[in-house]
Amino acid sequence: MTKLPPLNSLRAFDAAGRRLSFRAAADELGVTQGAVAQQVRQLEAHLDVALFERVPKGLAFTSAGRSFHIRIAKVFAELRSATAELKPEPNKVLISVTPTFAAKWLIPNLPDFTAAHPNIDLRIMATEKVSSFHSDGIDLAVRQGSPPFGASLDVSLLFKQTLIAVAAPKFAGDEAYPFERETLCKLPKIHDSHDLWPSYLAYLGVQDQSPRGLSLSQTSLAVDAAIAGQGVALVSRFLVAHDLQAGRLTEVGKAWEAGGNDFYILTPRTAKTNKPVLEVMTWIKARSAAAL
Repeated sequence: MTKLPPLNSLRAFDAAGRRLSFRAAADELGVTQGAVAQQVRQLEAHLDVALFERVPKGLAFTSAGRSFHIRIAKVFAELRSATAELKPEPNKVLISVTPTFAAKWLIPNLPDFTAAHPNIDLRIMATEKVSSFHSDGIDLAVRQGSPPFGASLDVSLLFKQTLIAVAAPKFAGDEAYPFERETLCKLPKIHDSHDLWPSYLAYLGVQDQSPRGLSLSQTSLAVDAAIAGQGVALVSRFLVAHDLQAGRLTEVGKAWEAGGNDFYILTPRTAKTNKPVLEVMTWIKARSAAAL
């Protein structure tokens, strides 16, 4: 009888194979990167087969590793499914969103959700990574992009990508809004990871004469920097609706319908019979429609 490899080594290989990164697998499993790498090395030694090639940006499967992972991933997915069926959490709904969407739209709207659905345990996975419905166990996801997202998913548009330039009122001064494009061009910019300022200024018909500015990794941080008076941020209108209403920000630039990178809510078609998931999705769609 063939001796089975250690379970921990198989778990590490499954996670590393889905992420193609020891670091990402370590984050998922709650262990160190070195521990994941060691478990995979032990598995390779046990099988006497190389499963990964180490490449500069992470990992790449060997031919044997890819074939082995396909079968191992199915086994772990079946284990997760069997466990979920054995111990269901009927009112739990896990939604995957970006940190910016969570901080600037979902969390400010949560009091309304809690009041309407007090019995639903809504859990938020805020990450820049693209979570998997299958392996991460998420029920809903908000994605920015363009369809199609997958044949097995139901997709609904939430928000068009309408970009506006915003700044703190004290930073903007007394000049009439929106600023003339030449004025806007000269102001210090706050950049995020999307780096849409060059495209926005090209849309206005000018070239940026002021490359200086603050660069941040997330749009939510760019919004906070704008509120603090650090410059002008470029952001989707719906993400700053509360800040505009509260007077923390002022719209200082012409709106731009960027197109092709809108916000959608996704759910597996198999979720049609899951009442809590449908209630969360219905609430999000209704709340987004009310904000338009």
